[in-house]
Amino acid sequence: MSVHEQFAEDLALYALGALEGGERASIEKHLEECASCRRELEQLSGDAALLALTTSGPRPPARAKSRLMDAIASESKLQTARPRLQWWTALGWLTAAVMVVFAIGFWRQNKHLSSTVGQLSGMLERQRADYEKVRRVADVLNARDATPYLVLPVSVKTLPPSGKAIYSRERNGLVFVASNLGPLPSGKAYELWLVPKQGAPIPAGVFKPDVHGGAVMLNPPLPVGVEAKAFAITIEPEQGSTTPTPPIIMMGAGG
Repeated sequence: MSVHEQFAEDLALYALGALEGGERASIEKHLEECASCRRELEQLSGDAALLALTTSGPRPPARAKSRLMDAIASESKLQTARPRLQWWTALGWLTAAVMVVFAIGFWRQNKHLSSTVGQLSGMLERQRADYEKVRRVADVLNARDATPYLVLPVSVKTLPPSGKAIYSRERNGLVFVASNLGPLPSGKAYELWLVPKQGAPIPAGVFKPDVHGGAVMLNPPLPVGVEAKAFAITIEPEQGSTTPTPPIIMMGAGG
């Protein structure tokens, strides 16, 4: 057997990574000098890659598998010098590496889909919350017992500041809109009061006007089922008060 033929028989094992030590170094040196063996190695390496994909993709061409198996079978030293399972071990590692690549790809795709689903769920929840706020305002405005209360200055009713409260006892809701309110001292806020037909005034929320003197309050917390006689406004500390601080600067009765 010529030197060229001897190295040609070892090419199949070299393509699978089953040669070590001096044998591997020897064949690598021969490959630097032999173009024919280099071409054969390229074919065997391609066949090994196709064979590795049989567990996770399309079947390789039959000729590729046959050529690779024939090359391995022709190795005369396989029975005596090398364990029979050596090349199968290398092939198993190659197959496992391909499967890991596919698994990483699927994991990244699933992670991206999970992130997208989470974003869409958050958007849907915010839309539901906004819709619920709008629905509550519409319920109060369209309630059968919705009554407007025009809130005007007590001393001089011709002054520009004004406010309107629309209250529904049945829906336990209140919508309040004010305009042309005057600026407040530092640390102070306006406080709206529900004046019931019986009992003491009930705090209905504190607010500060914007730069144009406007203010809006939507459904502040109120006791259930209170029958309102009027609404009033006082100036209180920013945190609000439990009882009105005189003077009452604006008041309006229902009707």
